[in-house]
Amino acid sequence: MTGTESFFIRTSGCNLRCWFCDTPYASWNPKGEQITFDRILALVQASGLHHVVLTGGEPMLSSESTSLCNLLRAEGFHLTVETAGTIDRETPCDLLSISPKFRSSTPDSSQNPKWSQLHEQRRMPIATMRCLINAALDYQIKFVVDSPKDYEELLEIVNQLEVSSDRVWIMPQGSTNEAMDAAAHWLKAWVEQAGFRYCDRMQIRWYGNRRGT
Repeated sequence: MTGTESFFIRTSGCNLRCWFCDTPYASWNPKGEQITFDRILALVQASGLHHVVLTGGEPMLSSESTSLCNLLRAEGFHLTVETAGTIDRETPCDLLSISPKFRSSTPDSSQNPKWSQLHEQRRMPIATMRCLINAALDYQIKFVVDSPKDYEELLEIVNQLEVSSDRVWIMPQGSTNEAMDAAAHWLKAWVEQAGFRYCDRMQIRWYGNRRGT
């Protein structure tokens, strides 16, 4: 769905604490407002867009996410749900985008020992991810790669999930054009060699790293 103009619904709260999180306002420092389903639907309809993305934070933390998915699909919208794949919840959507978190995402234990331990315990429930994949109408596995050190673990996860290479999308870690350009030099060639798909962070390319995009 890279480059597809979409309406984003961003939920607040996350059960992980990735050190590089670029949306702290939807994770460990939540900001926003409570909003009804009717209001959400009205905003989506007013946008004139067909594609909707439910993201976070971690949208599957909320028991109401299933009802919201059902509502949006009943209204005819194409729905993508973005998740870290740590929670097995019924998620009726057109595309489930699972983004597993590497060991390198774990926060420094010397700075936050509690969350470092919780993050490491929660980040990679392979059985849960398999359940989500098996229940999905369509799915993709999306990895955010910070350095070549992530390669070995990435291949290990793909093997454990037993997914084909055309389901795997690789995105560079970075919040500026310069950082993404630097990562692309070493990442694109590896992605091509491995038979995976490369995707950029177009919202940053077009609008910069800011809320609302």
